[in-house]
Amino acid sequence: MLLFTHPSMLDHEGPPGHPERPERLAAVLKALDGMPLDRREAPYARRDAVERVHPSAFVSAIEGVFPKPGEGMIALDSGDTFLCDASREAAWRAAGAATAAVDAVMAGEDAMAFCAVRPPGHHAEPAQAMGFCIFNNIAVGALHALEAHGLARVAVIDFDVHHGNGTQATAEKEPRLFFASTHQSPLYPGTGRASETGPAGNIVNAPLPPGADSALWRKAMEARVLPALEAFRPEFVFVSAGFDAHAADPLAEMRLEDADYAWAATMLREVADATAGGRLVACLEGGYDLRALASSTAAFVGALVH
Repeated sequence: MLLFTHPSMLDHEGPPGHPERPERLAAVLKALDGMPLDRREAPYARRDAVERVHPSAFVSAIEGVFPKPGEGMIALDSGDTFLCDASREAAWRAAGAATAAVDAVMAGEDAMAFCAVRPPGHHAEPAQAMGFCIFNNIAVGALHALEAHGLARVAVIDFDVHHGNGTQATAEKEPRLFFASTHQSPLYPGTGRASETGPAGNIVNAPLPPGADSALWRKAMEARVLPALEAFRPEFVFVSAGFDAHAADPLAEMRLEDADYAWAATMLREVADATAGGRLVACLEGGYDLRALASSTAAFVGALVH
């Protein structure tokens, strides 16, 4: 299995106390030490790859506000999403990790890849950075698989505790992209109702109440997400791997455990094996308790590897 990351992502930071902090990625990388992973340097994304998701005017606007060395931090959305002088490289390489992972998997270098990246991406709307996210890494990777590699159907499964509104916005305009999400509701960003299925019927939302435990979450996966995913028959499976539905996470109230993420990895790999030649790329999203983030990521990646 391939692992894409880059040291620049440890330098992207917000103000003291911000939950999306460099220590998150450090904890993930330490948890993955010793696993049989082929570590690769995440490259800068090509601008045309990013612009498949984000309009050129938005990309130019973001380029214009990234702080230069010595300049202070900039808040993009009421204080949630910050830019510092290291954020430009981190953001472009986070998106580049997704496209490089797709290229490597399509070239047959390995069937699977995990992108240990930050900033995360699934809240980034086509024309709006938000929710700690600048570019929508997973959407950039998914559209790259469609356009650069000529695939006909790709899927994103998102089990972050927060709904992936940005990825859904991309899927609403792209019927070749299936998007399914389990998430707590009510919770930020307030989207992801079960009735939101998209113009092409290629979106499945399974909102769960605060306090939802392993049994309720697995039931939603087995009853709604996995059957729809299998019916779509994706040629490439993408995973927005957020680990903040863990019982220990401070930003939400779901009650998943490490074993649930291992189970999800097994289920999603089975679908990838059945319809996509085993092709699967996962990108790190949320997870804000360092111990739970590390153990959950290790459980997820370990189940994919073994």
